[in-house]
Amino acid sequence: MMENNFDLVVIGGGPGGYVCAIRAAQLGLKTACVESRGALGGTCLNVGCIPSKSLLNLSENYHKAKKDFNQQGIEFNGIKLNIEKMMSNKNKSIQVLTKGVEFLFKKNKVTYFKGKGVLFSKNDIVVYENNNKRSNIKSKNIVIATGSTVTSLPGIKINEKNIVSSTGALSFDKVPNKLAVIGGGYIGLEMGSVWSRLGSDVTVIEFLDYITPGMDREISNEFQKILSKQGIKFKMGSKVESIEDKGKSVFISYTNVKNSKKEVLEVDKVLVSVGRKPYTEGLNLSKVGIKKDSKGRIEVNNKLQTSLSNIYAIGDVIKGPMLAHKAEEEGIAVAEILAGQAGHVNYDVIPGVIYTSPEVATVGKTEEQLKEENKSYKTGKFPFLANSRAKVNNETEGFVKILADSKTDKVLGVHIIGPHCGDMIAEMALAMEFGASAEDIARTCHAHPTHTEAIKEAALAVDKRPIHF
Repeated sequence: MMENNFDLVVIGGGPGGYVCAIRAAQLGLKTACVESRGALGGTCLNVGCIPSKSLLNLSENYHKAKKDFNQQGIEFNGIKLNIEKMMSNKNKSIQVLTKGVEFLFKKNKVTYFKGKGVLFSKNDIVVYENNNKRSNIKSKNIVIATGSTVTSLPGIKINEKNIVSSTGALSFDKVPNKLAVIGGGYIGLEMGSVWSRLGSDVTVIEFLDYITPGMDREISNEFQKILSKQGIKFKMGSKVESIEDKGKSVFISYTNVKNSKKEVLEVDKVLVSVGRKPYTEGLNLSKVGIKKDSKGRIEVNNKLQTSLSNIYAIGDVIKGPMLAHKAEEEGIAVAEILAGQAGHVNYDVIPGVIYTSPEVATVGKTEEQLKEENKSYKTGKFPFLANSRAKVNNETEGFVKILADSKTDKVLGVHIIGPHCGDMIAEMALAMEFGASAEDIARTCHAHPTHTEAIKEAALAVDKRPIHF
């Protein structure tokens, strides 16, 4: 049984788990990864980030070809949507990428167990394989990286037919005439914009009176205005009471939080997108003595150790934003800690992106957080309307907003809504990682004509000296 003795076993093959396993193997640890899905990559690669970005890209191309190209001198007739082909293209991308992760395991000599991993002691794991076979594994160290699963509202059952989670919304076989999205967060707005561009009449029902909770409010308000202009309807301050699936139609009963007025919306499909919860079922955590907090997340210290010092937890099962790249950073940190290095995650500089059109990207503190902390700050803003590259590309919506410390000029937060800002935010994350000031960014030469010049101009605007606005 020596071949089933490891230095590290990672339970979960999503972005956090597989990255942790690869890095640990690179550092010389004998490593295994256990994954129950039958394919590596977790929610992100199989039914999350990657397939949704495929559909976001394809739906945007379709929308541009149908609505915008004619005005720009690219004329053609008879454009039509082949949803089957679009889904097939999405699925092909997923297969290629999941196989790619398997290849990386082979290349880095990571042992891959297909099945559900269950803890039996702080060093023992049993893998229940899909063919009823079971394997016993011993490991000096264990990392729990089992990710998260969708949540619903009380009394509302997701059936992945007419009442769907994000998983079901990635695989409709035809464009729904009317689609309701419950929840105005990242996932709901991304999927809502996909189906809106493909022809659905989309209504978002949100309990709060603003979308994207936790985001800088000025960006959030601008985002809602832009999405409304694109045809997405919003029912804000509305509490969903019940959802009734009648087969051909779904009826949503909701109440206005302020005036208690009750309304009913009839649609073809409902996407329930009210958040995610840590997936820790069936792992035997309480039996082996691993503590969880009141929200069901595994408690860890600053080295990502659980209440058992040789068992670590990363990603969506612990506190913090449920983002693939946050999980990856934690996975690498744990691997490096186990190899005697100084693994570390800077939680103040984790970017977040919404991949709609235009995109929304954010890193660091929001204005609301700075006010709450009584932090004195300066603001610099620059609109894409005044950026030459955005202008010639007909992508002028949105702006860059930089928040800097009033005394030191250190950049505290950056919030962008506009074209390609999911890529542009990397510059600002890097600047913040090195403790840059707004002046540092303003003095850095940015190529012309590019969208990134809007970042330079916003940095200049912190000191009230933009050139082009």
